Amino acid sequence: MPNFIIKTHQKNTVYKGNQIFILNKGMNSGKPQKEPFPNSFVILFQNEGDTETVYWLAYSLWKARFWHQSLVGSAIPFLRIDDFKKNFNSKVNEMLQEHEQHKKIIQALKILKFNEEQFHKNIKLINDLRKAMLRNYCK
Repeated sequence: MPNFIIKTHQKNTVYKGNQIFILNKGMNSGKPQKEPFPNSFVILFQNEGDTETVYWLAYSLWKARFWHQSLVGSAIPFLRIDDFKKNFNSKVNEMLQEHEQHKKIIQALKILKFNEEQFHKNIKLINDLRKAMLRNYCK
């Protein structure tokens, strides 16, 4: 089981080692990223392998909208750190019980994310080409 520490990220704090950041405000609460968000939790790890494993678990929970049930607040919903810690620890332990299935799902998620990024790059190129053609046509 991965060993990690969850705390609230403080602006301008520099962390050494392995960490991921989890957005804690708005409808995208629970979104993991390797770079800090202004409103986020930080999860600190001992090694790179645990970081990668937990990143993809957090990504899975975010994509499944798991954190929406824990959001509080009326104007800007947010995620409390105590709720996050309790639910995140239990979900990580639960999801890692089937380690072989976990590895297959993570590999599939990596491929899908890569394909999604390629798709967005292609859409941007198509739009740029369309603009250039129309600009040239309308001269």
